[in-house]
Amino acid sequence: MEMIITIVGFLGAGKTTLLKTLMTKFLEEDWKPFIILNDYENAHLDAQQFIEQMNPKWVRALSGSCICCSGLHELRNLVNLVPAREKGITLIEANGTSDACSLMGFLGVGLDDRFMPPIQISAVDVKNWQKRKEHNELEANQIQLSSIIVLTHVDDVTDERKDFVIRDIERFNPLAKIVIVDEVDVTKLTQVEPSKNKAEKLEHQKAHWSSCSTDLPNLPDEKHIHAICKFFPKGILRVKGCVRVGDDENYTYFERTPDGKVSIRPFNGFPPMGAKLLTIGLGSEKSLLKKAIANALSSQ
Repeated sequence: MEMIITIVGFLGAGKTTLLKTLMTKFLEEDWKPFIILNDYENAHLDAQQFIEQMNPKWVRALSGSCICCSGLHELRNLVNLVPAREKGITLIEANGTSDACSLMGFLGVGLDDRFMPPIQISAVDVKNWQKRKEHNELEANQIQLSSIIVLTHVDDVTDERKDFVIRDIERFNPLAKIVIVDEVDVTKLTQVEPSKNKAEKLEHQKAHWSSCSTDLPNLPDEKHIHAICKFFPKGILRVKGCVRVGDDENYTYFERTPDGKVSIRPFNGFPPMGAKLLTIGLGSEKSLLKKAIANALSSQ
């Protein structure tokens, strides 16, 4: 039987990095992963990052729908179409606002008999855990049915902060195994069972956020990327995009996480939808995105 692992966690918690780590470790152990990525807007941007190590036919992106509700049927159909293969394993990354408890409650219903009941792994940003204000309840929801909780962003925090976060996590899910990324042993993951923890119900609309995307012209330099990211208010919790910078023929990927940190790195390959700017959060409207671009181009 094939195992399904669903990776959840708040925006910017490190889900994609965790997914890459699991994928790499499984490949080293001669497993054959099938990867599904979900995001509000253009999940193909994230999917493109995996095809350097994976054949593109083993990577799928689901954009524009929430897999804990409206996109669940599409996700379930996609999983059922995953080709059977020896030592196969399916890895799903949910978008950062997913109602993870609902997802786990319904994902396993209607799956082909060749699949084991799905397990959930959460990425928890130790630095920003439960500092999400009105979104704290959603962040807590995303760990309550996890069998394993992986602590991320631990390098920039004190031991006291890390210990506090671990104790706080245990209030919501005393049954989960709590580890850091380096401690994840994929050879033992196939023995992990779905969580038996009792989860608190979340008002589902709290997992539904606005999102938007627009085309992004070539930018003269990276200063313009920082200007675009800085333009958006804190209510926009995630800013990301893919763009050509200066005379570089290759593309550059950038993102601003909820704590305001901006990261810029080379993009692997060619974005199938072209250069894009994407936002997630209250007030995400195309007019605002276009204003951010115009402001950056006129002020730098």
